[in-house]
Amino acid sequence: MAKKRITRKALLKGPDEFLTFTERAIEFVRERAGYFHAAGIVLAAAALVYLGVSTYLNYVNKKGQGAYYAAYAELRQQDSDPEKAKALFRKVVEDHGLSKVSKLAAPQIGYLKYGEGQYLEAAPFYETFLSKFPEKSPYRSLAALALAATYEEKGEAAQAIEVLRDLASKPEDPFMEQTLLSLGRLYRLSGQDEKAREIYETFQGRFPTSPFTAQVKAYLNQSS
Repeated sequence: MAKKRITRKALLKGPDEFLTFTERAIEFVRERAGYFHAAGIVLAAAALVYLGVSTYLNYVNKKGQGAYYAAYAELRQQDSDPEKAKALFRKVVEDHGLSKVSKLAAPQIGYLKYGEGQYLEAAPFYETFLSKFPEKSPYRSLAALALAATYEEKGEAAQAIEVLRDLASKPEDPFMEQTLLSLGRLYRLSGQDEKAREIYETFQGRFPTSPFTAQVKAYLNQSS
């Protein structure tokens, strides 16, 4: 049986489904005007706060970056003044503490103090930096290597070894090659030859094409 065709006139007379739904929605809002008004104010306020915070943080980050780059430019100059560079990096921390780059100022100050032989003063800056970054951050690995070097220069080989052992326990660490080499060397210097051998064997297995592999093999052959 053929379906009865609905004329255009009949369609125009019938209620439009979308319009009917819209009318119901409007009525629903009208009946709860007080609630929707309050919710609207809350949402608008939240949006303003979000936009305000985002704008402020963008401003803070931009100012912080400018201060950091000024300090870094001083550090990289051929006739750099270490004291001026340290003062500029401290300014990044003190005046732009909310900016993202403020975290990067501490290791730069540590590096300058390390270069001046102030190992006792350099270590806390690396320790501060380590506390601000997650375990898997490559920045954290570099800071740990620097901290280990600082401990070694201070004559605290046991602490340096502890830092490097912690790094070596993370198989995916991006600086594992440097970590194992440093750890093996420290074990040798502290008279722990058996542990040094274990580390160098691990190194040889993991980095067979490393430019340092020949030195590692020579040590292993010599100590066998």
